[in-house]
Amino acid sequence: MYTPWVPTMLSKILVYLTHPEVEAWNFKSRHFDYLQKTFPKSEIVHCPNSKAFLDQLPEAEAVIVWFFKKKWLKLSKNLKLIATPAAGKDWIDVESTNSLDISFGTFHGVMIAESVVGAIFHFCKAFAFSNKMQAQHKWGRVKLASKISSLMGAQIVILGFGNIGIEIGKKLKPFGCSITGVRRNSMKRPDYFDDTDKVIHPDQMEPALKTADHLIFALPGGSETNGLFSETHFNTLSKSCFLYNIGRGNVYKESDLVKALDSNKIAGAYLDVFEEEPLAESSLLWDMENVLIQPHLSAASPQYLDLFIEELAARLYKKSYAP
Repeated sequence: MYTPWVPTMLSKILVYLTHPEVEAWNFKSRHFDYLQKTFPKSEIVHCPNSKAFLDQLPEAEAVIVWFFKKKWLKLSKNLKLIATPAAGKDWIDVESTNSLDISFGTFHGVMIAESVVGAIFHFCKAFAFSNKMQAQHKWGRVKLASKISSLMGAQIVILGFGNIGIEIGKKLKPFGCSITGVRRNSMKRPDYFDDTDKVIHPDQMEPALKTADHLIFALPGGSETNGLFSETHFNTLSKSCFLYNIGRGNVYKESDLVKALDSNKIAGAYLDVFEEEPLAESSLLWDMENVLIQPHLSAASPQYLDLFIEELAARLYKKSYAP
């Protein structure tokens, strides 16, 4: 395990955080002011494009970026830190070393949990069907009543019980459900757990899958999770189970998911991530009434970069990057 070298001060910090599609993912003047106030002796440079970023990269000791290419290391003679808001390692094409620290965001849990809670109630309270009846000017009370369920007493299985999974469970627990977290490594029980909640190893998850009312995927991408959830696992789920994926789309084959949904082996799915993004227009998932699709936005909010900058500043200060 590497031990990153921690400098006493970062003399020059480059910020290259621009996103062409989501305004909330763009670095603003208030973020610049916050960093400058926290690190008054550091030169903080906001780079509006890749050219400006690469021109100044040789002098930078730290960069704050959405992505970093391996070939850029040739220009990074003084680089000691790469920081990114992203939780996953998908877009940082380098590894940490004794002289280079890489920092990923861990602040996403609250926002993602809000999305999952919203999606669960979308299904539990049959809002899509209500909207359909509304469009037809139909009362639809009898049909709607048969589709409504509750989180009270529901069994929640969270596959990938890390920071994000734990936060999802925390937001769901007050509604009276039971939480089963699935993870490889042991951990201290969260303080919101009661006697009905537990953490289990993936090898023990089959009985939990059989009784799950809501199955939530909060797994990272990579070879360790590639194809982790098989067709056999889908067949283990009950027909009343809803599936939610806010992790990565490599965990199962899309064809297995489509088959499970199309044959009513599961009740429905909220999908924020996919094996290939954007999701192909030809995907059968688009036209399924029991599927709710978002374009990888479960963590989006106007406060996204505010939370990241605050977390990063605190983390750097704690690690003595500040003077």
